Amino acid sequence: MIKRPRRLRGSENVRRLVRETRVDVHSLIYPMFVIEGENICEEIPSMEGQYRYSVDRMGECLEELLAAGVTSVMLFGIPKVKDEVGSQAYAEDGIVQRALRYAKEHYPQMYLITDVCMCEYTSHGHCGVLCDHDVENDETLKLLAKTAVSHAKAGADMVAPSDMMDGRVAAIRAALDEAGFTKVPIMSYAVKYASAFYGPFRDAAGSAPSFGDRKTYQMDFHNAREGVKEAILDEEEGADIIMVKPAMSYLDMVTKVKEAVNTPIAAYSVSGEYAMVKAAAKMGWIDEKRIIAEMAVAVYRAGADIYLTYFAKEIAELIREGYIG
Repeated sequence: MIKRPRRLRGSENVRRLVRETRVDVHSLIYPMFVIEGENICEEIPSMEGQYRYSVDRMGECLEELLAAGVTSVMLFGIPKVKDEVGSQAYAEDGIVQRALRYAKEHYPQMYLITDVCMCEYTSHGHCGVLCDHDVENDETLKLLAKTAVSHAKAGADMVAPSDMMDGRVAAIRAALDEAGFTKVPIMSYAVKYASAFYGPFRDAAGSAPSFGDRKTYQMDFHNAREGVKEAILDEEEGADIIMVKPAMSYLDMVTKVKEAVNTPIAAYSVSGEYAMVKAAAKMGWIDEKRIIAEMAVAVYRAGADIYLTYFAKEIAELIREGYIG
């Protein structure tokens, strides 16, 4: 036989030499929940091993991440008070704004990304301003832009709108530029599906809608071409990074979007994916370490450049061990 593919599988050295997919610790982003109050480090019931931190204790998590080599976080805020227009999202003393100032002062080596949305801050749990029982798109844009600017003022290195309103990237880019934050990039949740995989996150952030669902603004999971259209629109509006969310069941979209746009591609392995792995591992049905590795490599193999995952520390350890990378 002339062609013997096994020649390049014969040892660990040659396997790593010809490896097609590389995983880099610097491409990992860890999603982190910050909550009002003091001396809080409480485990999230539906996400074993994940915690809500008050600002005064968020350093514990940041130090662990830095020790593992993970230098980027995505901050999600959980306010004490919610109202119809989510005013704590853009308040100067809001929970994310305070977390940003603390992290910038004490952990300047961390790259701080903020989720820009209204759902955690509104009393009704929807991602914008309501008109009757529907989210009013254009009025919501004003608040999203205001939120992004407030985050930049507090020290955000990057903002990431997750609301799925039409035109939000253009509105945020214009507001940031007008406020003098021309260097702050936007990572758009451009291809975000209305997914059942978000369940544990809504428990973690207290962001479940009080009525209805989010199908009028998040995407129908039957659609692929629509996702490509959303990605192209957001790139045209000024998005610097395009995200696909969730990751595991949407790897085809990671590949399609990668082929359609010229920005880096991010994929978010969401709370439901994390919870399923933890639950199955706890029952002894799967090898948790190997599953984490396969899931991560699959995302990069599909074309992602950036991976948002609650397993960021574990993946960093797998890279260090040479198990993946």
